[in-house]
Amino acid sequence: MYSFTLERATTTADAVKLAAAGAKVLAGGQTLLASMKLRLSDPGQLVDLAGIKELAGVKRDGNRFVIGAMTRHADVAANAELKAALPVLADLAAHIGDRQVRAMGTLGGSVANNDPAADYPAAVLGLNATIHTTQRQIEADDFFLGMFTTALQDDELITAISFPVPKCAAYLKFKQPASRFALIGVMVAQTDGGVRVAVTGAGNGVFRHADLEQALSKDFTPAAAAAVTIDTADISGDIHATAAYRANLISVQTQRAVASLLR
Repeated sequence: MYSFTLERATTTADAVKLAAAGAKVLAGGQTLLASMKLRLSDPGQLVDLAGIKELAGVKRDGNRFVIGAMTRHADVAANAELKAALPVLADLAAHIGDRQVRAMGTLGGSVANNDPAADYPAAVLGLNATIHTTQRQIEADDFFLGMFTTALQDDELITAISFPVPKCAAYLKFKQPASRFALIGVMVAQTDGGVRVAVTGAGNGVFRHADLEQALSKDFTPAAAAAVTIDTADISGDIHATAAYRANLISVQTQRAVASLLR
């Protein structure tokens, strides 16, 4: 690990100033610290957000849940009101990584990092969430730009994410057994704006599958999902799974998600 300095911000404003001056933001640190240990990252200066109380917590706001960016995965998973009204999100959080990861990892850190196999981006995109930052509000469809790339500016921090409560939703993940990231994860949600299907683990980042959405909007059944051909052209293949295998998993997980919502 290269040498670095650590600043512990106590307010969002202080964190923004440090980030604007070039400091790298430290949220849960599940990706950043690992890359630093391997000398793949040399930030020089870190600003730790853990002491900013205003960035953590879960609250209900009408038909939405507003979750602070520094809310730990374990706290999302354990929140009683969330488990009752938006169980798909609590359950997703409960199956991220292992206990150690869930105890330290944060919602905002995961979404800002935008790992192509992370779970939370599928929830944000599939549930049509809104990302609140220190500068603006960004709709989910405009936020994720590609592998480890988002619409955030260098001095812009996520403060919270608001999730509308859908009519129904399910998230199914086929885990990569070593990392527990999604080999393929599929979020299916019936929302006021129609059916949304978000896929993670298949390529350069989370994406909506338009053909599955169209098919399920006409006929919300596993058979309708099964009839959709999943194109392998933009799906990644690696030592863990071929593009064809991942394409099949997208279909299977979507069918299973729909079936679970019809019980």
